[in-house]
Amino acid sequence: MNRRVVVTGLGAVTPLGNDVKTTWENMVRGVNGIDTVTKFDASEYKCTFAGEVRGFDPVLYMPKGEVRKSDLYTQYALAAAAQAYDDSGFTIDTIAPERFGVYIGSGIGGIQTLITEHEKFMEKGPGRVSPFFVPMMISNMASGTVAVKYNAQGPNVGIVTACATSTNSIGEAFRAIKHGYADAMLAGGSEAAITPMCFAGFISCQALSQAADKDRASIPFDKERSGFVMGEGGAVMMLEEYEHAKARGAKIYAEIVGYGCTNDAYHMTAPNPEAIASSRAVELAAKEGQVDVSKGVYVNAHGTGTPLNDKTETLALKRAFGQDAYKLHVSSTKSMTGHMLGAAGGVEAIASVLALCDGVIPPTINYKVKDEECDLDITPNQAREADVAFALSTSLGFGGHNGCLAFRKI
Repeated sequence: MNRRVVVTGLGAVTPLGNDVKTTWENMVRGVNGIDTVTKFDASEYKCTFAGEVRGFDPVLYMPKGEVRKSDLYTQYALAAAAQAYDDSGFTIDTIAPERFGVYIGSGIGGIQTLITEHEKFMEKGPGRVSPFFVPMMISNMASGTVAVKYNAQGPNVGIVTACATSTNSIGEAFRAIKHGYADAMLAGGSEAAITPMCFAGFISCQALSQAADKDRASIPFDKERSGFVMGEGGAVMMLEEYEHAKARGAKIYAEIVGYGCTNDAYHMTAPNPEAIASSRAVELAAKEGQVDVSKGVYVNAHGTGTPLNDKTETLALKRAFGQDAYKLHVSSTKSMTGHMLGAAGGVEAIASVLALCDGVIPPTINYKVKDEECDLDITPNQAREADVAFALSTSLGFGGHNGCLAFRKI
């Protein structure tokens, strides 16, 4: 089978808003969702900023009694999935349960639960560890919980590929529908890792920005970039087979037309500076999606703000498109959300789809100092109107994971 796949629902909880509408409006306005950490006292840390979700109420999406039995990363996933499900217009009778699947991953999973229960274990002994410890912690539970809520008995996988998690989840869900294993999939990722331990770990591996000004903390492609800023949240899409969506009169945002998945096979954390495999991921997605630069292309870059990532990603786009790379509309929305880790690819895929729908390229904010090695059109500081026919969303993760999604305006 080689079936068409479309996007019919969107859901997100991000540092820019607790729904897609608010997130997208703030993204287009260039609002900075990064600020001083409030989840713990970070004053003694080398990094003091994060992209935190604010004002989130899980009770809007799950019974109050279930909240204490689920980690925050699962709550974010469930909220994003509920939004996407409702936005798609699905009901209990829309689809046979065995044809409905869920691919929602997390790079880290229930890290706060792990930390909390470990502290209880050390202080009070094994008898005080919660019976919900394991199911709250494991990184497949977001996907499992969403499946239970919507009786999705089809394919269900909790993908874990670090920062490429959501992109791989959406890409593999696309393939599951395209090749006939499902008719609809909720796909994306979630993360809730803004904790003292995670901060300490990322600082120790020299990944986080140590900027003293929140407006110079997450500055992708800027020559003064020094690392990424941690973010959190969840982002999920409803993907659906085209004829299935058309038959029920569904609203269609865009068509997903390509997916590339490769590995650098180079280093535990650093990207291959030659951009060999990362460029191939872009090439695979662009070729499958028949992406035509002459019709306008937006690239939501991984754009973390680390010195190596941004110049490597620039090179990857040049390898994939040659001189046409200079015709691409590029931006990094991580300048506004921070790096949402396992949820990053999901919210960036949503931004890519909405850029196609609205004809607006979201900006790379707080850009000041040009880097000669990052010389593509990165849409600095202000959004720009552009009638683009295609969008690419790229993700590069620890472990050498590379993913790229291609969307087409419909």
